[in-house]
Amino acid sequence: MTPSALPLGDPAPKDGLLPSDAAAAAAERKFGLYVHIPFCAVRCGYCDFNTYTATELGGGASQDAYAATAAQEVRFAAGALTASGLPERPIETVFFGGGTPTLLPAEDLAAILGTAVQQWGLAPGAEVTTEANPDSVTPESLQLLADAGFTRVSFGMQSAVPHVLAVLDRTHTPSRVPQAVQWARDAGLKVSVDLIYGTPGESLADWKHSVEEALSYEPDHISAYALIVEEGTKLAARMRRGEVPPIDDDDHADKYLLADELFTAAGLNWYEVSNWARTPQDACRHNLAYWRSDDWWGIGPGAHSHVGGVRWWNAKHPTAYAQRMAAGESPAVGRETLDADTRYLEDVMLRTRLAEGLPRELLRPEGRHEIAGLIADGLVEPKAAIAGTVLLTLRGRLLADAVVRRLLP
Repeated sequence: MTPSALPLGDPAPKDGLLPSDAAAAAAERKFGLYVHIPFCAVRCGYCDFNTYTATELGGGASQDAYAATAAQEVRFAAGALTASGLPERPIETVFFGGGTPTLLPAEDLAAILGTAVQQWGLAPGAEVTTEANPDSVTPESLQLLADAGFTRVSFGMQSAVPHVLAVLDRTHTPSRVPQAVQWARDAGLKVSVDLIYGTPGESLADWKHSVEEALSYEPDHISAYALIVEEGTKLAARMRRGEVPPIDDDDHADKYLLADELFTAAGLNWYEVSNWARTPQDACRHNLAYWRSDDWWGIGPGAHSHVGGVRWWNAKHPTAYAQRMAAGESPAVGRETLDADTRYLEDVMLRTRLAEGLPRELLRPEGRHEIAGLIADGLVEPKAAIAGTVLLTLRGRLLADAVVRRLLP
C-alpha cells in the first residue's frame, strides 16, 4: 500500500534514468513489481493510504483509463532500467495493492500484468498477488485472474465482528469472507487474510472470535496488524472528540499474544512480526523482498520504488500522475540515494523483524556489544544469537522497536 504523504527528497529526472551505482551487483538481487490501484468504493475511517473514491478523476486518471496509464509506466520502467545499465531480470513477484485493486475489472488487472510479462517475463514459480475486499470479487473475476497468471489473493477481512467492522467503516459482512475464500480456492489461488486488532470497542473476546473465524477458513497465510490511528483520518477525529476510546498498548500486546498462540496451534508459523504462513512456501515473497532490500519498481500514483540503493516516489494525485505519463515523462517527483548509515538502519530495522533473523556480521561493533544485554532482557533468543543470528523472542516481537534502537549506534 502507498502512504498518502510523500517524503522530501531530491528532484527526480524526467527520463527516469538511475545513477550507474544502482546497477552494481543487480544480478544478485531479485526484481519485483508493485502496482498501486488508488480506487476505493468507500474510504475507511482508519485509512491513511493514497486512495480515492471518485469514479471519474479526469485527465486519464479515471478508473476506465487507469489500466492503460499503468501499462504505459510499465513500458517506461523497462526502458529506463535498460538504459540505466541494469541487467535483464525476470519478475520474481508482483503485488497489486491499493486501494482496492479488484474494483477494476479483472480484465484490466490482467492487462497490466500481461504488459509486465511482455517487458520482463516471469521467473519460474513467480508469485503474483492482488489485494481484494471480500465484496469486490466474484467466482468469475477470480477465475479470470487465475487464468491470467495471478497465483494469490489477499483478502481484507480485518474482523469477523460487525460492530468492529462498523468502526473501521468496512463495507463487507462477515459471512462474505468464507464465500470469497472458497471462490478463490476453486479458482486455484492461494489465500491470505488480513486482520486488524485493537479497534476501539473491540474486546479480547471479539478478537479471539475474529482469529478463530479466520482460522476456520484454513488460509495459507494470515497477516495481523495493530491498528495505528493516523492524524488526518476520520477515526483520529472521532477519537479526538471522545466518540471512541483511545488506543491501549497493553490491549494490543494481549491481542498479539493471543493471536500468536492461536495461529501457532493451528499450524501457521510466524516469519515476520505481523505475518504467519502455513509453510515457508506460503510466506509472502513480495513483502520479503522489501524486508531484504531487493529491487522493485512501483507503478501508479504515489508508488515508491527501490533499485540498488536508490529510492523514488511518483506524483501522488492520479491526475498529476496521468499527465506526466501522457507527456512521456517519468511520474517520479522525488528520489534519494541511500547513504551507508541509512542502509544500515533499514537493514537492522527490517531484518530484525524476520523469523530468519538478522545476521550478526551485519551489525556494527556497537550493535554486537548490545546482544548480551538483549539476551539478558529476554528480547533475543540466546541460541540464535550465539549461532550468529539476532532472532527475536516472543517478548522481543512485542518490543521490536526497542530492540532496533539498542542495535543502532
